[in-house]
Amino acid sequence: MSSPLIIAIAGASGSGKSLFTENLLKEFAQEGKSVQILREDHYYRAQDHLPMEEREKNNYDHPKAFEHELLVEHLHTLKLGGQIDYPSYCYKTHTRLQETEKKESAPVIIIEGIMLLASLELQPLYDVKIFVDTPLDICLLRRIKRDIAERGRTLDSVANQYEKTVKPMYHQFIAPSRFTADVIITQGGENRIALGVLKSHIQQALMKT
Repeated sequence: MSSPLIIAIAGASGSGKSLFTENLLKEFAQEGKSVQILREDHYYRAQDHLPMEEREKNNYDHPKAFEHELLVEHLHTLKLGGQIDYPSYCYKTHTRLQETEKKESAPVIIIEGIMLLASLELQPLYDVKIFVDTPLDICLLRRIKRDIAERGRTLDSVANQYEKTVKPMYHQFIAPSRFTADVIITQGGENRIALGVLKSHIQQALMKT
């Protein structure tokens, strides 16, 4: 197998990048194509050594919150056709789980996350860089619904985190990173035209493998 095509899909929390990734994966699953998905969230740093009150105060919207050095190592391994121990993360306890998942390389590897384009160490590993550009008010509404329903948060905790770290870090790191993207997608994960364009690009790459 030749070196896989690595596609990074970035954007603000709640921008629709996960939905776009899932829709793209469905397109290729229907055709029996091999596409591997990684999520930057799984690379949040382990915090077992910290008490819960300290974990809750940490800034999870800064690039240093992620163990990007491990992600770099994993992408290099996948590029060489190897297998990785993909980490798991628990949002309720704010730390890594002990369990990992074996992930094989594939002709196409898609990774999505908020800080992927803001990381200088990751940039050289991408073949295609996508930025999902969605208005912040829509992102906030989506984040409120998700964090309350799926992550055990309260409305006050979501609002406080948004004001203290999410919004400032977006303007400091995420928004500027959009200018490094090859493609900027509007309308979030349901942009069918953008989905079709990217699907066509991946199909061409798969034909070469």
